[in-house]
Amino acid sequence: MRSNLSLLLFGVVFLSAFSACKRATPAKNYNDTYTSGSLQFVSDDSFEPIVAQELYVFKNDNPDANPIPIYKSENEAVKLLLADSVRFALLSRDLTPDEKSVITQHNLPTVTTKFASDAIAIIVNESSADTATSVTEIKKMLRGEANTDRSIVFDNPNSSLVRYLKQLSGQNEFKQKNIYALKSNKEVIEYVSKNPGAIGITGFSWLDDPDADYADAAKKVRILAVKDENSKTPNQYYKPSQTTLFLKQYPLQRSLYVVNCTGRKGLGMGLELFIAGDKGQRIILRSGLLPAILPEREISIHSNKF
Repeated sequence: MRSNLSLLLFGVVFLSAFSACKRATPAKNYNDTYTSGSLQFVSDDSFEPIVAQELYVFKNDNPDANPIPIYKSENEAVKLLLADSVRFALLSRDLTPDEKSVITQHNLPTVTTKFASDAIAIIVNESSADTATSVTEIKKMLRGEANTDRSIVFDNPNSSLVRYLKQLSGQNEFKQKNIYALKSNKEVIEYVSKNPGAIGITGFSWLDDPDADYADAAKKVRILAVKDENSKTPNQYYKPSQTTLFLKQYPLQRSLYVVNCTGRKGLGMGLELFIAGDKGQRIILRSGLLPAILPEREISIHSNKF
């Protein structure tokens, strides 16, 4: 009897130990820190100009750090995050509750930090007589209700910009013959620069300080002023700028976010702290976008005695 009891206890202990071993996940060894090591992350491709500036300064300050960006459309970027292919992303929206629950299933946190505000710019060819438009007119064009045959172009169908335009117009799809999705913001600028009858919709950061490969095209387009008939100033037109973004006068704007799911003190957190910190926010300020936190300016006053 005592022998059988001993065997039973041994079996219970063995099974418990086996089950515990099966559940246990070996700890992954990370060798990155705030300022060193490698990090592959995904960014909304419409942020490429500002991300490139941030990374240039960050890597210059931290030569042992190697953050590697993957530029994707918003839909593709979120898919990579949910599949746990990457754990750090730069997006133009926060994750939805359902998306956060998927991240939680990987036993990871989701820390979202706003780092800038961007404007959605409406552009025309330099030869166009147009100088302004309105939110109502933009909605009509996107719904196919405007009396125009002008072509309307924007970046690829899965982008954050297209999601924004669908929400603005209340449309699930754009099926009008005069609305075209290209491949990138750069292509939108180049297309409008060559087609006087086109209207382009693009991120403002692509126009404020264009790279050499499309700078000539950017010089041949004009940014339209926009009014919002439902605002406090229904008859006032505004162009995108840091001032009109800060005062919330320019009606077409969106927020930019860091989504950090690394859950540890590594290069991801270091990059997040840099972008949201003083130096990273000054880079945003110089880029023409509106930083989430306006950097302080120190002014020294000296009294001169004569």
